[in-house]
Amino acid sequence: MSEIILILRGRISLKIKINGSNYDFKEGTNLEEIKEKLKIKDKDIIVGAIVNNVLSDLSKKLTNNSVVKFLTINDEIGNRIYRRSLFLVLCKSIYELFPEAELSIEHSLGNGIYCELYKNNPLVQKDVTTIKYRMKEIIEDNHRIQKKVFPINRLEHIFKSYGFEDKIDMIKQMNLKKYIIYELDGYYDYYFYNMVPETGYLNYFDLYYRIPGFVMLFPQRGKPHKISKFADQPKLASVFHEYERWGKIINIENAGDLNKITHDNKSADIIRINEALHEKKIANIADDISRQMPDKRIILISGPSSSGKTTFAQRLSIQLRVNGLNPVNISTDNYFVDRKNTPINEDGDYDFESIEAIDMSLFNEHLVKLIQGKKIEIPFYNFKKGEREMRGLFLQITEEQPLIIEGIHSLNERLTSVIPSDNKYRIYISALTQLNLDRHNRIPTTDTRIIRRIIRDYHFRGHSADMTIKWWPNVRKGEEKNIFPFQENADIMFNSALIYELAVLKNYAEPLLKEISPETETYYQALRLLEILSCFQSMPEENIPSTSILKEFIGGSAFSI
Repeated sequence: MSEIILILRGRISLKIKINGSNYDFKEGTNLEEIKEKLKIKDKDIIVGAIVNNVLSDLSKKLTNNSVVKFLTINDEIGNRIYRRSLFLVLCKSIYELFPEAELSIEHSLGNGIYCELYKNNPLVQKDVTTIKYRMKEIIEDNHRIQKKVFPINRLEHIFKSYGFEDKIDMIKQMNLKKYIIYELDGYYDYYFYNMVPETGYLNYFDLYYRIPGFVMLFPQRGKPHKISKFADQPKLASVFHEYERWGKIINIENAGDLNKITHDNKSADIIRINEALHEKKIANIADDISRQMPDKRIILISGPSSSGKTTFAQRLSIQLRVNGLNPVNISTDNYFVDRKNTPINEDGDYDFESIEAIDMSLFNEHLVKLIQGKKIEIPFYNFKKGEREMRGLFLQITEEQPLIIEGIHSLNERLTSVIPSDNKYRIYISALTQLNLDRHNRIPTTDTRIIRRIIRDYHFRGHSADMTIKWWPNVRKGEEKNIFPFQENADIMFNSALIYELAVLKNYAEPLLKEISPETETYYQALRLLEILSCFQSMPEENIPSTSILKEFIGGSAFSI
């Protein structure tokens, strides 16, 4: 992230400090003009800025003392600004080409975003090519993307003319006096992210036909001028499609549908149905493992932060016991190397999420002995001292007992290198959000997980929302390095997302996020998450069972978390 400190002196001029140098500008100069006049190297494509801890368009005029950080597409939020701006171009192109069609921007897939287009005839490659060329024309014409402010009655009229009933439901729930909407050459749409000022910023994109829809490709962080070939993830796609079909069956496809359920006091049924689905999925996994015993004795569970791995592992253990098995859980946390031997990351800090932070030699030695029926003494890791200790904790299992190993590296073959691949059953778990705000505004999986973690960290670790948000980029960095590259190695994937959860989490997250002050550097993130939560009507939680994965975050779990 490029950092530019901007200080306004009086009401006539302002000063920008870049590498110790000051530049004077008239009050009212916008960020795009500053970028151009200073000839800031734009090799990473600057797409927006954070001004006084608030996310801003480059068209923003500066009138007060400010601190500015320019965002490029190499920043996570900058990358989102880029792709959401592409969504606007995509939506306008489809509206022109197929005015009767409905575009649904679904979810991330591989290195892109999967979309579906519902129209009279099935989508074919020729349609995707036509859309792509129209998008290129709009980008080459370099149309301005303008921010407009409308009252709700004007916005309702626009959305009704487009057939965007889901957007009308969403803005009514937000209950604002005025709404910010973006206009592109006469086409209007609502997005939760800021936009680039002109379509000419969006030169790098591609559309890949993937039946029954297509994937929009855009530059990945670190490669701003390159579009990589589509990297398919068929197992992940299958999970998303399954939950999409399930959402249609119960008539909940977006936030507005869920709000109607809450408003009509029918939330208890949805909670019970969703929890029953989770239980059925876990039971099916347990049945599959049981059928493959004793060959599949090593059960490996991996997933990103706040995916509910701990509760899932305990619920799976119960279902295996129902099937007559007596599984044993082993935590990789107890096999951390002593802190003095922990690897260091590029920032000079301890890298606890590196696989090298685990004593893999000892871990594999113990796995082999357990499989052979020998007794081992399990170490205990003292996190306060940063050392492993032996406390007389012995373990010995029979050949009928499976071992459940839960940890971020579980799908990495290096962790269990001495165990033949045929003897492992690999499970990947994540909160793969299947509920979008509306057809054009998806909820990224990482946003659901950070909301979960903010609540859990506050209740169980004494951390403020500000602390959790500050640490989140390091968590994400570790996931991208240690978890996501191995997810397609899984034998099965489990989606821990609950279709109703954001309506419940809202009750816990909103007060914590509102504690973040405008003077705090995470303020723009708090505003962004609050905007998402504002689209949901609060749902009562009394019907959530104590075994629910959600209880791992809000408290009241039947399990030791």
